[in-house]
Amino acid sequence: MIQAAVITVSDRCSRGEREDLSGPAVVRELEFQGFDVRAPIIVADEREAIEDALREAAKRARLVVTTGGTGIARRDVTPEATRAVCDRLLDGVAEVMRAAGREETPLAALGRGVCGTLGESGERTALLLNLPGNPAGAVTSLRAVAPLLGHALDLLAGKARHGGDEG
Repeated sequence: MIQAAVITVSDRCSRGEREDLSGPAVVRELEFQGFDVRAPIIVADEREAIEDALREAAKRARLVVTTGGTGIARRDVTPEATRAVCDRLLDGVAEVMRAAGREETPLAALGRGVCGTLGESGERTALLLNLPGNPAGAVTSLRAVAPLLGHALDLLAGKARHGGDEG
């Protein structure tokens, strides 16, 4: 079973002012998809805290999923933190998530979530995925890219070949 980590990015949840609904929803969906997931980690909307949480989670999980902080408000800095720690970005994955979200709400186009990898060749490489903070939007986005995750993780682990690599 592949280990996954979930990080909820929310000032209010980190201060205990609001219950985290998105993190547990993402955990349930990941478990349904066959991942081994622990309880979500909650961090404030602070770029350095998010970067540290991403790096730490990537040490123990091959898939690291964030929920929250992907909008256009001043404190929404999850994409910037993710870009800062990633070695490579996977723009197409984020495009798939936004396209699925737009089927439910035109506001999904305002989402700035990114996807990328953390860890160079020869090291343990993790796939990082930013989901929206809304529980329904987070699950929709995750379901949209679920068919890609297994193959992406296999490629990162050197277990699968890309179609253009043979021969």
